[in-house]
Amino acid sequence: MTSKSDAIAIEMRGITKRFPGTIANQAIDFTVRAGEIHALLGENGAGKTTLMNILCGLYAPDLGEIRLFGQSVQFRSPKAAIRAGIGMVHQHFMLVESFTVAENIVLGTTRSLMREPPQRLHTRIQGLADQYGLKLDPAAKVWQLSVGEQQRIEILKALYHNARILILDEPTAVLTPQEAEDLSATLRSLSAQGTTIIFISHKLKEVMSLCDRVTVLRDGQTVGTVVIKDCTEKALAQMMVGREVDLSRKSQRSSKATTPALTLKDVWVMGDRSLPALRGINLTVHAGEILGIAGVDGNGQRELEEAIVGLRTVQGEIKLDGKLAHIPSDRYSMGLLTEFSIAENFVLKDIQHPPFSWKGLLRPQLIFKNAIDLIQRFLIRTPSPNVPAGKLSGGNAQKVVFARELSRDHQVLLAAQPTRGLDIGATEFVHSQLIARRDAGTAVLLISTELDEVMRLSDRIAVLYEGKIVEVLDVAQANLDRLGLLMAGRNHA
Repeated sequence: MTSKSDAIAIEMRGITKRFPGTIANQAIDFTVRAGEIHALLGENGAGKTTLMNILCGLYAPDLGEIRLFGQSVQFRSPKAAIRAGIGMVHQHFMLVESFTVAENIVLGTTRSLMREPPQRLHTRIQGLADQYGLKLDPAAKVWQLSVGEQQRIEILKALYHNARILILDEPTAVLTPQEAEDLSATLRSLSAQGTTIIFISHKLKEVMSLCDRVTVLRDGQTVGTVVIKDCTEKALAQMMVGREVDLSRKSQRSSKATTPALTLKDVWVMGDRSLPALRGINLTVHAGEILGIAGVDGNGQRELEEAIVGLRTVQGEIKLDGKLAHIPSDRYSMGLLTEFSIAENFVLKDIQHPPFSWKGLLRPQLIFKNAIDLIQRFLIRTPSPNVPAGKLSGGNAQKVVFARELSRDHQVLLAAQPTRGLDIGATEFVHSQLIARRDAGTAVLLISTELDEVMRLSDRIAVLYEGKIVEVLDVAQANLDRLGLLMAGRNHA
């Protein structure tokens, strides 16, 4: 029997892909051994997504060759890649909530869905789930399941298609620590049974604990492939960004923050389904502290953000002592006008005030000068202030939002999912800005589903579950197990 250490599942050689004005992949080499868990790392814009889209048949390479289990292949469509045994589990699941687990798994793959007796279908799917060690109830409706269980459906759906290769894109982004551990156990089991797994993540800690090898991309090129047991988090981070990166927790302020800057009293908010999304929230954020909101995505974070900035009708009281700066959870739909230039986005909230306008007329030279200053101060990578914001990478787009909000007068900063989808270099920058605001006396409310981020930055942590604050604790009292249980609705005791 061939071991995963010497059989090659995927061999991509000299892969080049050009788009107008940019080379996304330049002569990339990427080799994955059969049965291994292989991490693919890189900053935003490094070329990871393009490379995987080529492997999945969404793009055709301009140059290069793909070999699958020793055979040269050319995928002209995603269906061709699926037929060849390649399955991808996306970060945002594509499930029909009103359907059962079994119906979702076979949907689109058989014409006999309506004719096959449900019990026979459930038995067939249960057998497949048992084979791969995936705990699922085939008869359960998707809307009744946790995020972790829904992810198992996506994995089982790929295996139902006879996937020999699984690509997972940021698979733990919306999971509790306990669910992430369950996923790791599932992936190790699949790997032991011969499934080849490509694991895309920005979380170096989980890459180190789960993967066998890692390939790092930077600026569309292959930096190198290393064996995990011979590497460190620090070395991987340096390979990704080309310099030393420090994401260690910064020291706390020596004095306790006591001056309230943002207060919520018995706040109730209705969600989009006409059910309470926030239920009796009581919360105080003090000047000179970071209060982190921990919770699995979908437990009221978006409604809390929108209530504070006035986008939701509120029952109860929200008191703000000073001006609010807002880093929105969706930088594109809430933070930027993507067709407007970087310079125009910088002045969106001040366009009617001097010095950017005078007697109703815009002053383009001052708008341009302001943009040059902010681009330099916030290290935004762009050839010109006139580039449309929608053309920027995720990290640079987020820096535009930060630059605009932090350059305006404010006493309270609401930062919602501030590093979602960002690479390690952009994350380091965002963290430094949040800590600098806190140390300058700003009250910072941090809403994040990244538990490591909440623990790293916060002075106090409030856990949000099903629209309620279930506990508020000092960061010194917090650990992953305790917070994970609270995030899942279980008392830590």
